[in-house]
Formats: sequence, C-alpha cells, structure tokens
Amino acid sequence: MRAILSFGIALVMVGGFGVAADGVAAAAELCVDMGPQAPRDIGSPQGLNEEAFPLAPVASEMNLCNIHTHTNAEHKGPGFGIFVSDEDDGGYACNETPSLSGAELAPVPGAYHGVAPGETLEVHWVHTSCDATPGEGLGACVPETCADPLLRVETQVFLVVNDPDALDFLTMAYGGNIVDGRHQAKTLPTTTGEPVLYRGSTTGPSYDQSNCSPARVTWSVRPQCAKLDIHSLHRWAEQGNAFNESHSHGVRQLVTAPELLAPMD
Repeated sequence: MRAILSFGIALVMVGGFGVAADGVAAAAELCVDMGPQAPRDIGSPQGLNEEAFPLAPVASEMNLCNIHTHTNAEHKGPGFGIFVSDEDDGGYACNETPSLSGAELAPVPGAYHGVAPGETLEVHWVHTSCDATPGEGLGACVPETCADPLLRVETQVFLVVNDPDALDFLTMAYGGNIVDGRHQAKTLPTTTGEPVLYRGSTTGPSYDQSNCSPARVTWSVRPQCAKLDIHSLHRWAEQGNAFNESHSHGVRQLVTAPELLAPMD
C-alpha cells in the first residue's frame, strides 16, 4: 500500500483503488494528461490516446544507453500470455513455461539475482538520440546536454532455463561495441517475430494507471519468447557491465485503459 494525494484528499492505494480517509472507496483517476503509456497487450491495437510524438529512428541509427531486465514480462503478447499476478513481481509468463523439463528447471546460483530457471524475463535495450555513453539507469539516456531526446526500447521476452544450449545473453550484451560511431548491442534478437511498434512511456513498478510516466518512448516488442541460458546472465554480472546490472527489476502492471493507450497501425 502507498499513500498518494488526489484532489486534496489523502488516499491509500489498495489494488488500484483509492480508499478515502473516511473509508469510502473511490476509483483511481486515470492520468490522461501524460500521453500514451506502456506496457500493453501488443496483440490488441486499440487505443484512444492520440497524443502524437515522432517515432524514434531504428536502433542502428541511435546510441544504446542502457540494458536492464524485468521479471516477469511487463508486456502481454502472443507468446507470453500466462498471467502471473498483479504484484510488483507479477506480469506475464511465457506460454512454454508449463512444458519445461526438470533439467531446465534445476536451480543455478550465481551473480545475477531476481530471476531463476523457469521464470520469464523481459529485456529492454534502451536507445537514445543523444550523444550518450551507456551507463546505469535511464539517466544515462538523457544527459543534461541533450534536450528533447528520442528514445527507443528494443524488447525481447525470454524463458530462462538451465541449458547451455539455449541463447547466450553475452551475445546480445554491449561490451564496448561501437558501430559507425554509435554504441550498439552486439546483436539484437531476430528469430522471434516481427517486432510490434507503438508509442508509449517508460515502465517499472513505480507507475500505474493513476501515476503515469511523462517520458515519450518508441517501443519495439518481439511477439514470441525465446529460451535463455541462466548461466549467461550470471556471467554478464560476474564480468561486470557498463550498466551496473546484477538484479532483475519488478514490473509495471499492464496498462488496459483505452484512454492511456495509443492506437497502433
């Protein structure tokens, strides 16, 4: 539970609704003045928020500024539609989760925390139009010297498994990779379907439908899951990375109010 202030009335948020000081429940106000929000169901194109902003260029024409992960998927999609819970560690799981073998589920201790074999991971490769250096948090994407940056988040949902033959996260990491003068991930996933492109915002558990993010973000979300080897996440943390990431983050619950969603072409 968390206290907020709405129209001068102190409320305590309980399950998305505000309970006023006198005990009377009041529906939380939608923050319709903040522009389109994320995450969303990428299989549903409907939306009523038509606040437009320029779509960001393709990732190869921008600078990678941050990589981080969320447990479970913040988005809902064709390949990740199993609802986990409405808590900060809730979100959605990959559809293949119930079919994992015992070997794939075997625990693997290591340096990367907050995710285990059998769980779903949503990875965000954040890109900026700024002349920025990859670093910790989203602040690295918006340096003080850069006004009104365009932001783009390349997104892939993974099913984390104990299997060295699954995808290696280090092949999709940064590691100082520079292409044509721009900071870039070594590779981005290409085998999990055509990414769904939409206008949204930043995510994370500090936001909900009554406490929206003011950021403007172009999202590129791949519709299917892929299996990722847990050992490679541990190696990413053990070797150190430019983002100081060693722990997977919580999720922002799915945005469902049409007033907060941009229509998708």
